[in-house]
Amino acid sequence: MAATTSPGAGGVDAKPRTSPKSVKFLFGGLAGLSAGLLRQATYTTTRLGIYTVLFERLTGADGTPPGFLLKALIGMTAGATGAFVGTPAEVALIRMTADGRLPPDQRRGYKNVFNALIRIAREEGVPTLWRGCIPTMARAVVVNAAQLASYSQSKQFLLDSGYFSDNILCHFCASMISGLVTTAASMPVDIVKTRIQNMRMIDGKPEYKNGLDVLVKVVRYEGFFSLWKGFTPYYARLGPHTVLTFIFLEQMNKAYKRVFLSG
Repeated sequence: MAATTSPGAGGVDAKPRTSPKSVKFLFGGLAGLSAGLLRQATYTTTRLGIYTVLFERLTGADGTPPGFLLKALIGMTAGATGAFVGTPAEVALIRMTADGRLPPDQRRGYKNVFNALIRIAREEGVPTLWRGCIPTMARAVVVNAAQLASYSQSKQFLLDSGYFSDNILCHFCASMISGLVTTAASMPVDIVKTRIQNMRMIDGKPEYKNGLDVLVKVVRYEGFFSLWKGFTPYYARLGPHTVLTFIFLEQMNKAYKRVFLSG
């Protein structure tokens, strides 16, 4: 009696199989790609564009740059405006990435970011596109005040030292310093945002009253430096992002001035 060989047990009939879970994971990760790209296109370009324009407008006639506090204020304005403009794309991004984790009968099934935006506005009203914009803007104010102001100040300090000229090396060093400052400033804000989003109900009451209550309880029960727990991996993510952002921004500004303003 001939023995039968089951597929995959070393016989010639074995075929590679693709796990449905792996396919679901792959497409789940790509689901919010269009929304993520639109968010960057709206939020990042708005904040960097506004900061650059205001910075140049407030630079003195003799070339004297604005002071650090004024740079921080410009960064806050740019960050808040960019966050407001980018909130609809962020709402779509959150929903699209969460869709794959919902039961099939609860999924929204957005085809792409534009389909998501149209359906949200049509089915739930236009104001829904800006749901959660206040905490998003608050975080952007802190992050951009730290990131944009510290970059400009670091760049100015390096140029004034006489060891650097206005080139990519200077931009790289200034943006690495900016990444450190931004990480230190934004981590407590991110902890507040995350704790509030994930807070539980205890005896019918929310775990935290507000953002300040989160900070007080974290410091009291977990220690002051727990606000910066995970600093190294956070900076490992934010540092390269900050470097690339400012290097590309500087090169694009130089190209724009050379092509359009040289005459």
